[in-house]
Amino acid sequence: MNVRIVNVVVFVTFLVISKDLEISLSSVVSVGDFNKDFFVTWAPNHINTTADGRERSLILDKDSGAAFASNEMFLFGEIDMQIKLVPGHSAGNVVAFYLSSDQPNRDEIDFEFLGNVTGQPWILQTNIFADGFDNREERIYLWFDPTKDFHTYSILWNLHQILFMVDWVPIRVYLNHADKGIAFPRWQPMSLKVSLWNGDSWATRGGKDKIDWSKGPFIASFRDYKIDACIWRGNPRFCRADSETNWWNKARFSTLSGPQSRLFKWVRKYHLIYDYCQDNARFQNNMPKECSLPKY
Repeated sequence: MNVRIVNVVVFVTFLVISKDLEISLSSVVSVGDFNKDFFVTWAPNHINTTADGRERSLILDKDSGAAFASNEMFLFGEIDMQIKLVPGHSAGNVVAFYLSSDQPNRDEIDFEFLGNVTGQPWILQTNIFADGFDNREERIYLWFDPTKDFHTYSILWNLHQILFMVDWVPIRVYLNHADKGIAFPRWQPMSLKVSLWNGDSWATRGGKDKIDWSKGPFIASFRDYKIDACIWRGNPRFCRADSETNWWNKARFSTLSGPQSRLFKWVRKYHLIYDYCQDNARFQNNMPKECSLPKY
């Protein structure tokens, strides 16, 4: 086995143990019944859910994609979802797992999985909207085949940072630099949304590779989600408080730990394929202000 992969396994084992200790101190909002915690927002005939509500699949074909959203809205917390992506030829497919406020000046925290032709890897794109503005895309290749089995994708969102994780490995950090005039999602509650849809106008090689409908239907599966977050009840002060319930706001979650930092650097070195902060041509050498500030 590759030495780098062995090191990753060791670090991830440590992080999972730490995670278990952390969860024991928190109040879990929900741990996994799709029928109770979500409602269908698009094409119920393209959604299959097991009788116990523990696993759900979305279907994309010529007629439609599908989507569902959480019953509750949240302001800060952690969301985990196990996902298995569409196998085989998936060009033009987009699987989205994200938080969104649905306001004109919306905040949004996105995982977007971009399909590819057979033999080429899925691309994981992350993006952040703050006060209605986005253009903060990053893209990576995963270090495993996300179509073979379920993997855990997580968003930790607190007053200090937004942390994207894959199997507890940090892949992206977006720090709160609001004190420097940089927008950060911190006031608008967001709901959790999941969708599978036709994005072949842009998703694969900039739209050059279209969906091959003869390879469908395309199916993405979801299970074992965990929502550990502050439910929005109209008072932001409750969600912004530092308490045992709101464990995510504590100082130790304001930055990466030592093991997390090493894993984060590993992802950036070996798996990052696009970072908006390195795209001078796109921004005509007028880079977003956060690009000159620390990333973690």
